[in-house]
Amino acid sequence: MPMNPRHLPLSLRSAAGNAELELAPARSLSDNAQSAMYLVQDGLICYANPAMARLLGWPEGSLEGQAHAVVVAPEFRAHAELAIQRRLAGKTGQPGDLRCLRQDGSCLDVRVLARRVSHQARPAVLVTLLDISELKNALRRAEWSAGMMARTEALCCAGSFEVNLQSGRLRLSAGLLALLGLPEDAEQDALLDALPWVPADEQAYVAGLWRNASIDEPFEFRHRVLHADGQRRVVLHRGQLGIDKRGVALLQDVTAQVESAQRIQDLATHHEITGLPNRSWLLDQADAAIQSAHWDGRKVALLVFDLPRIAEVKASMGFGAGDTLCMALAARLQQARRDGEQVAQLADTEFAVLLAAAADSDSDSDGDGKSLRERAQLLRQQLEAPVRLGSTDVYARCLVGIAAYPNHGQTAERLLECAQTARLDVTSGAGVAFFRPESALPAMRAMRIESALWQALDRQELALHYQPQIDLDSGAICGAEALLRWHSADLGAVSPSEFIPVAERSGIIGAIGDWVLLQACHQLVAWRAEGLPAVRVAVNLAAGQLQQPDFAQRLQALLLNTGADPAYLGIELTESMVMTDVEGAAATLRAVKAIGVQVSLDDFGTGFSSLSCLSRLPIDVVKIDRSFVRDLTADAQDVSVTRTIIHMTHGLQMRVLAEGVETEGQLSLLVAAGCDEVQGFWFSRPLPAAEFATMLRAGKRLPERHVRQPGGPRRRTLLLVDDEDNILSALKRLLRRDGYHIVCARSAAEGLQRLAEEDVDVIVSDQRMPGMTGVEFLHRARDLYPHTFRLVLSGFTELQSIIDAVNQGAIYKFLTKPWDDELLRGHVADAFRQKGLADENRRLARQVDSASADLAALNDRLARTLAQQTAQAELLAASAGNLREVFDLLPIAVIGLDGDGSLNFANREAERLLPVLGGLLGLPVAGALPAALLAPMAGDAVQGLRLTLAGARFEARLQALPGNPITCGRLVLLLPCTDPERLL
Repeated sequence: MPMNPRHLPLSLRSAAGNAELELAPARSLSDNAQSAMYLVQDGLICYANPAMARLLGWPEGSLEGQAHAVVVAPEFRAHAELAIQRRLAGKTGQPGDLRCLRQDGSCLDVRVLARRVSHQARPAVLVTLLDISELKNALRRAEWSAGMMARTEALCCAGSFEVNLQSGRLRLSAGLLALLGLPEDAEQDALLDALPWVPADEQAYVAGLWRNASIDEPFEFRHRVLHADGQRRVVLHRGQLGIDKRGVALLQDVTAQVESAQRIQDLATHHEITGLPNRSWLLDQADAAIQSAHWDGRKVALLVFDLPRIAEVKASMGFGAGDTLCMALAARLQQARRDGEQVAQLADTEFAVLLAAAADSDSDSDGDGKSLRERAQLLRQQLEAPVRLGSTDVYARCLVGIAAYPNHGQTAERLLECAQTARLDVTSGAGVAFFRPESALPAMRAMRIESALWQALDRQELALHYQPQIDLDSGAICGAEALLRWHSADLGAVSPSEFIPVAERSGIIGAIGDWVLLQACHQLVAWRAEGLPAVRVAVNLAAGQLQQPDFAQRLQALLLNTGADPAYLGIELTESMVMTDVEGAAATLRAVKAIGVQVSLDDFGTGFSSLSCLSRLPIDVVKIDRSFVRDLTADAQDVSVTRTIIHMTHGLQMRVLAEGVETEGQLSLLVAAGCDEVQGFWFSRPLPAAEFATMLRAGKRLPERHVRQPGGPRRRTLLLVDDEDNILSALKRLLRRDGYHIVCARSAAEGLQRLAEEDVDVIVSDQRMPGMTGVEFLHRARDLYPHTFRLVLSGFTELQSIIDAVNQGAIYKFLTKPWDDELLRGHVADAFRQKGLADENRRLARQVDSASADLAALNDRLARTLAQQTAQAELLAASAGNLREVFDLLPIAVIGLDGDGSLNFANREAERLLPVLGGLLGLPVAGALPAALLAPMAGDAVQGLRLTLAGARFEARLQALPGNPITCGRLVLLLPCTDPERLL
């Protein structure tokens, strides 16, 4: 508290009205004062009383000579300095609030009074402090609580009030005024017994509940309130009364819920065809019967009747006939009902009978339940009696399941579930079954799914949703994965993870897979007709489809029939599908690729495929499994695995797609790791075809900050991490002039978040930070973002940890505080230069790897071409050998001559007629053949030339071989001749 001038010595009291005081005579008095006081002169503390030292945690007397700034929190130093200057200038002021700094670095809130005084004949400022930390903290908590309460009330459509039962007065909160439609400046007080916003007929009800409330026991009830617009709304009123007869209440607007419940109750109580009560009505009745039986010891039984014949008649004879059969059976069941039994219809083919006073309810396997079984058999016989439909008698087969309370279920829902499960256990011929606790409910669920799945295609319950796939080089949608969805009329929405295994076991997966391919092709054609941007749709294959020997041919026929472009269709298969028969799968996939369809390997990394197997498969895209993507921003090992998969896949000249991308941090890491495409909930959930078309039409794409642009200029990004705002500000001012894009973080956790959001080149981090040291943070950054350059900046030399970090490559350089501005700028600039060189080296390495891969692929193609040519040459040689054997078997002489007249062929018959030819292969034949035969060889063809050889007459035919007659040679045929004309 400020010192009262009347308490000063007389020599000072006369000067109390002036701006200056001489304090030397009062030093002993201030030393014993309980208020903290200190004297500031020339920016230094020249005196501080013991109370001041105790308040700030300094040893007594150690504050004198310290700079005034050491006792003021950093954010208040400028304000404190300005106040000191104003007092020295002779200006007076009022007490104010300030944050002071203790010696241990903690802060406290104080009330300050400063005034000018004279010390040693020079002006100074005397400062008196009062600790108000508790008051400030209480105010902050109160402000936070008030703000939180207001936001909570707004979110919950609720309001509150405080009531004093002794005075009967209420005070309303702003949220309650808004709930009632009253202005904020409306009167907030009201009387409990005459609340103007409660209907007159309910005012006594509300007041009575409050006046009869028990101390400290919460209670709740519903009533109506009058809104300012004249509407009546229903509120859920929760209250609690304290021991001081003061209470608080929370009123929540539940009008919409009450109205919805009423509408559902009014609209959904009976079956629309038969008029019987429905499932919800039955559950209410069963619940009431169970509650009654709990008190009087009676037993309750539930019989569920399944009549599948109704669905069969609908499928074969039409809905009219099926509805007629359903109404006839419902009428029979109503007529057979006894007193105490209640009938309901659960579904089109399912009825139920509730016996609220069953004589016995034990399972038949225990030897009891005889009367229940007899009753069920009697009802079954009546339902299975023939029903006349037109000129046909229809016999309805009936399956009955029985469950009883308390043996099988303690609630109505459980009782019904047990009865339905028991119906699934009905054996052939028996028709009736009691529930058995050991029944396998999962198996029953699978049976129901399988039963409904066989009809899903016919009922058109299946649908395709499309999840966009995004090209990270352009940011645009480049494709979509077609995902199967099923909403069953009997089971509701069924998850693919539940019905796909059932479909595979039941053998229907092949038909479903063919349907999916057909729908995807039709959708591609429809989108093309609408003029939408062309995207590739990827369809998941079943194992059975890939194993079909004619799968490629069937796929090609499907594309031709639908008119879909194969360039925009893709198939996806898992590792397990190809590992059973790698060679067979590779052959099928090569045929698929020859059509022009893209092939993707799904869920890569979860199976056991080897690199050699992967290289043998004609894969276009490798999809990284979502399990590796999910923890990318948290697990450095997953980051390393993902980068390895991407680099390996690129080395095999394949593209990489990461699925399951759900956060911006995961996306940033994948972009930095070189991933080609992504899909996941961060961009879009799987959409129906119409919504996906709308997205294509709108041209939705990734934000530009996530689009990889290899050829464009890239900004240099610097991340500064320090828990002191003044340090961050100083670093930003110093380094901004160098043109860096600067991102700041005030903790290691915030730094990791900034790294996930920004493509950072260089990191400058403080060492001493709460929660995680700078070295630990940079180790983490190196694991997640190894291409960054990392510098640590600290005023404390923890030498061993920093040496270890440097040796392990986590830190590029260590800099000390306080820093030299130009030296720090130089180190940061050098880090950016090194980063640029490293990036360029990696780019060149990727180019070299790409060129090497291209060269290897070219060598591969050349080797295959050479092998093909060698095989063709061997085939020609084999063909030539076979041809030689054919010529030797001919009964006519055949002679082949080169263009220069050398002999290159003579068959057996030619060698028999002209034995000299046997030694002339490859030599000129001039002189060995008759001159008359050689003379006309200059022409293209000669026929009818006759001569005698070995005493026999022959007709010679000469034929020039195709090509240049000078170089290509001739073929001579000698045919036996019996014509007695002139001989040569």
